[in-house]
Amino acid sequence: MPPARPRILYVTDLAYQARGRRYCDEDIFLTSRLRDDFDLALCHPRDAAALMDAFDAVVVRNSGPVLTHQDAYDDFRSRALAAGTRVYNPLSGRADMAGKQYLLDLTAAGYPVIPTVARAEDLHLLPRSDRYVVKPELGADSIGLRIVSAEDVRESADGRVLIQPCVDFAYEVSFYFVDHDFQYALHAPRTDRRWQLERYEPTDADLDFARRFIEWNGLGHGIQRVDACRAPDGELLLVELEDLNPYLSLDALDDTRRDGFVAAMKASLHRFLAAEL
Repeated sequence: MPPARPRILYVTDLAYQARGRRYCDEDIFLTSRLRDDFDLALCHPRDAAALMDAFDAVVVRNSGPVLTHQDAYDDFRSRALAAGTRVYNPLSGRADMAGKQYLLDLTAAGYPVIPTVARAEDLHLLPRSDRYVVKPELGADSIGLRIVSAEDVRESADGRVLIQPCVDFAYEVSFYFVDHDFQYALHAPRTDRRWQLERYEPTDADLDFARRFIEWNGLGHGIQRVDACRAPDGELLLVELEDLNPYLSLDALDDTRRDGFVAAMKASLHRFLAAEL
């Protein structure tokens, strides 16, 4: 009798409508390839807590913003932590998985991040700007994001939002990692079309920049996306460190790169399942 294969509960919302992306296509592709190595079932994020005990690990992928199912996610997270359930990405992430506080922490620590504050009394710490970005601390997928004038920014600083100067960047670029291994980079050469992505060949300095945040987050396993913008002075600044369910834009890759990512994810999952809790 052949040995039992690991059982994976793959959490996704195939019906989620994302702007400029088709989450469902990516997860249909990924699960079709992961089935070569694992016994796998898909479920909606609202069903994960009730089903996870029957599986060896839970993989959280394109499940949409947690804000759309916050109660279910909180229940899933608390029950998974209490039971010691293997969740991929592990629930110890310090970045978007835990809200946007990390942008404040990284700003205070002097990391190359878009300067961020939360309180009106700290606005003087930001570079002067005619416009500011105001976004909820628990926001995602640009939900609740606003652009306000310098005259109006102070009244927006109510302690529940983050405030950043509106950076006139040249382009956005994303670096994709499995565990701590760089996989590929994509950029949006047109600032008005964030999700029209093209291959990007990072320099050594670019990769050093991205790896600083992967190291800071400290996840031993999982998929992470480092989103950055190229500032007017040529410096890269962190926009977001996505460590919960980063969309991968696999459709922007050629077959060789896409196959390489799948192989890396499979190997990572096998290591994750073999690791001691």
